[in-house]
Amino acid sequence: MRTKVLTSPLVSLALVAGLACASLATAGTSFAASSAGAPKAATTSASGATTQAVVNLGLDRRQAKAVQQWLAGHHGYKGAIDGYLGTGSWKAFQRHLKAHGYNGDIDGIVGSGTIKALQRKLRHSNWNYKGDIDGVAGAGTKAAFERLAQGLLCEPCTTS
Repeated sequence: MRTKVLTSPLVSLALVAGLACASLATAGTSFAASSAGAPKAATTSASGATTQAVVNLGLDRRQAKAVQQWLAGHHGYKGAIDGYLGTGSWKAFQRHLKAHGYNGDIDGIVGSGTIKALQRKLRHSNWNYKGDIDGVAGAGTKAAFERLAQGLLCEPCTTS
């Protein structure tokens, strides 16, 4: 009888603690904001898989829309022109970056390989990137990416 009295509260406490931990873990992956104010991670499904991350690398929505329009015209982007560079935008950009040394998967994930290829493009395509090809999207990379986007706003979509 004494074991049953102690076991019931312990099981209840373990159940509550487990639910609280699961809720915190899900909340951490479900909500975040980028530096440009865009949503970072959209949702977490019942299976635990996260969907589309937005990585604008410092671009505002107007600049990101210009990049998406260019990607739609030249690199097979079929998504919305909404100013949020998500997985679809980055898949199209990765297809473009193949000419600049990107040899990773066309997966829309903005990892160090994607950033290195972007840095090479920004250095060799007159966007005045002077930093290291290190795969880190620092201030210099973001500033050069913004110059690229501004160039797309000012010119017809002929940027290579």
